[in-house]
Amino acid sequence: MVDMPGDHDLDLRGRLIRSLGVLREMLPGSFVERHRKCGKPNCRCADGKQLHSEFQVSVLLEGKLKTFHIPAELAEEARSKVEMHKRFQEAAATIAHINLRRFLQRKGEKEKS
Repeated sequence: MVDMPGDHDLDLRGRLIRSLGVLREMLPGSFVERHRKCGKPNCRCADGKQLHSEFQVSVLLEGKLKTFHIPAELAEEARSKVEMHKRFQEAAATIAHINLRRFLQRKGEKEKS
């Protein structure tokens, strides 16, 4: 098969590869937002209605789950960087499937000749 300029798979693969540059700030793991009481008897959270938010990033390091506290002022940045990693994984899977499909197509063409 000759690569044609309008080949949809090649266009998609190229766009995905070019988009990876913006993902250089990605973080692995999961972003977690928890709501909890602080334990102070006179706090707004004591009745269980206005709980405090707590932010964490959980990641598997050396086979063990590690959880890191994230200050509130960095929560949105951490959330978006973890989401970038998820987009990276999706893009990598799509690229690999495109490559496999194209490889198998070339293999089939060689076997026919």
